[in-house]
Amino acid sequence: MKAVKGKYYFGGVHPRAMKEISNAAALEVLPAPQVVAISTSQSLGNPALPVVEAGQTVRAGDVIAKADGLISSDVFASISGTVKEIKEIKGASGADEKYIFIESDGKNETNFMPPLSDPSAEEIKARIKDAGIVGLGGAGFPAAVKVSPKTAVDTLILNGAECEPYLTCDHRLMLEKAEEIAKGARLIAKALGVSKILIGIESNKPDCVKEFEKFDDIQPVVLKKKYPMGGEKQLIYAVTGKKVGIGKLPADVGVIVHNVATCYAVYEAVELGKPLIERVLTVSGKAVKEPKNLWVKVGTSVKDIIDFCGGEAVTPKKVVSGGPMTGTALGSYDEYTHKTTSGILLMTEKEASADEPTPCINCGKCADVCPMHLMPMNTAFYAAAGDFDAAAKYGQTAACIECGACEYICPARRPLIQAIRKTKATIRNKNREEK
Repeated sequence: MKAVKGKYYFGGVHPRAMKEISNAAALEVLPAPQVVAISTSQSLGNPALPVVEAGQTVRAGDVIAKADGLISSDVFASISGTVKEIKEIKGASGADEKYIFIESDGKNETNFMPPLSDPSAEEIKARIKDAGIVGLGGAGFPAAVKVSPKTAVDTLILNGAECEPYLTCDHRLMLEKAEEIAKGARLIAKALGVSKILIGIESNKPDCVKEFEKFDDIQPVVLKKKYPMGGEKQLIYAVTGKKVGIGKLPADVGVIVHNVATCYAVYEAVELGKPLIERVLTVSGKAVKEPKNLWVKVGTSVKDIIDFCGGEAVTPKKVVSGGPMTGTALGSYDEYTHKTTSGILLMTEKEASADEPTPCINCGKCADVCPMHLMPMNTAFYAAAGDFDAAAKYGQTAACIECGACEYICPARRPLIQAIRKTKATIRNKNREEK
């Protein structure tokens, strides 16, 4: 189906894409590591509850932690071997997470589910849940909940924008696995009961557009290169012209959005019986010797990944898990990948912003570029004063998608996203205590 042009949304920024570092690197498989450490916090919502004990043997695909409630996801062993210990350690976000350490036995034994042939909508939904699939664009929302909306929908949008600088894992996946992504999309569409499938792809990936023009049932939409084009509400508007209001869900306008990597995971779960135990991530930045796009087992250490890429070319100024706009700076290589880890970036001093913040100059640029029409400076002002209720009210932080456009454009280098996240966390804790 011939591609059409998408719409242009309000706000956003135009950072240097830096895709050229890794976009020509074909997908490679990182050999299974000797040890994995798998967090039980692999999605939005509640952490999963461990169902294994130290000393127990497991195969890749065995459930090692069960979802705790609707907004949670099962967690699986990504290698075969022995559970060495279960303990809490501080994750990359700074929060304590429970990790299950597994030592490989070198056998690579698997325990996958039986493949499904011509499954019904309910069987697809059940398989997505049983495979522990979450949104692989970064948010980590349980996919089983997304394919069971409370309101009727008529459109499925595949998110192939990949607007974050440096990251090219979705680019390579679309280029090399378009057929499988399409199969996964059709399965999701069947689960939703819709026939209209659109895929949004930024204009800097014309090779991916061509791949999806081959399908008669998927409409490619070419998007302007802009950040955060891959934000759910921005993508919906750019692709369909529909506006999702503050406090509303995509399903309220008849749309569901899934990342292309999530579609691939659905294909594997249904047709191969494979749960979500690995994903593609990008290793990039000018401080790494060999930038790559890798299939990586969930729970692999950052050190193992960097070693496979030849190590450091120079000492990095900053190491980031995820993309440079929304990712998390790492304190060391002793961190472990999650289902949602889309990249590991080793950035030089020239690449990484390390300027000290200065006082706000009231320029209003943060509001000018906010794609959600918010006032980030208000959140930062009241949060600095410790008045988080006012920060949430006058900055409308509940509607913030944490894209980082405000912080990127700020000439005073104010830590706006930090203020927004702190405000959200404080309000959440306050509400929890009141309940």
